[in-house]
Amino acid sequence: MSIVIDSNLLYLQSRLNLSAEKMELYKGKSIEDVLEAEAEDGNQLAIELANELLTNVNLLMEIFKLADPNNKFIILMNMNYQQLREFLPLMEHEDLAQGLMFFSQDKLLDMLEHVPPEQLVKTVLQLFSEEEVILLVPEKQLDKLLTSHELDKGKVLENLKSFQPEYLAQILESVTGQEVEIQKSADMVNQINRLNPLQYQDALTSLQPTQKQQLTLALTKENPELFQLFDPSAYTKMINTYKQKPELVKAMNVLETEEIIKMLHELPNDLLSIVITQIDTEIFAEQLMKKHPELIADIIAA
Repeated sequence: MSIVIDSNLLYLQSRLNLSAEKMELYKGKSIEDVLEAEAEDGNQLAIELANELLTNVNLLMEIFKLADPNNKFIILMNMNYQQLREFLPLMEHEDLAQGLMFFSQDKLLDMLEHVPPEQLVKTVLQLFSEEEVILLVPEKQLDKLLTSHELDKGKVLENLKSFQPEYLAQILESVTGQEVEIQKSADMVNQINRLNPLQYQDALTSLQPTQKQQLTLALTKENPELFQLFDPSAYTKMINTYKQKPELVKAMNVLETEEIIKMLHELPNDLLSIVITQIDTEIFAEQLMKKHPELIADIIAA
């Protein structure tokens, strides 16, 4: 099937040095028909133009108006899924990211749960401050972080020294079941340090929610990578509750290009074709010449 797009007939007329009357005779004819007829009439310009169409990128862009997204779309819709995917790595990051708008918010959040943790956190911190994240995540996520083996125990104990000794004594008493003499905070923390591993974890999880938030925020300020310890689903639920899709898509611009391309692979061909219409026109023409000369031939013959 021939590919019919809007061609630049004025440019063709100028290149072939044809009169308006002569062009009128070619009304409804394909570019191929015009070039063949003119070549048979001895028009050397037609012969040269026919030879150039498969090799001259600027000519291809001009005569077939490839800067027009509609023309790009018509051509792309004649490609299969694998052929379309080959265009994505050639596109600008910003144009690819805008393609995420074609997904529903639920789908975006589902895909976001599967990106590398550092990229998920980077996206979340485009939407919320660190303080907001700590306030909004469920308490069980704070417990998960505070009891993680990846946490530096020394850092935890150092930050606990800022807590009131009376509060630290209550924690020790609740964990050990024994009355504890109130001492300086540093001394109380030393007692917490001497707890067995299970009691130590119980001490941290028995903190009041406000104290857990205080401690977690202090730790993440020192080591932002700790944000990666929260479950991806905790982040996506937070986003779904407080943010709308346009905000989410804007934030996802910080994802690596490769991750965005993986996501776009899930679009159907028609929507993927629309995304690709934003590709640089010269790059698009070069890709057509390099990989799809048969499509150019179809366009010329239409």
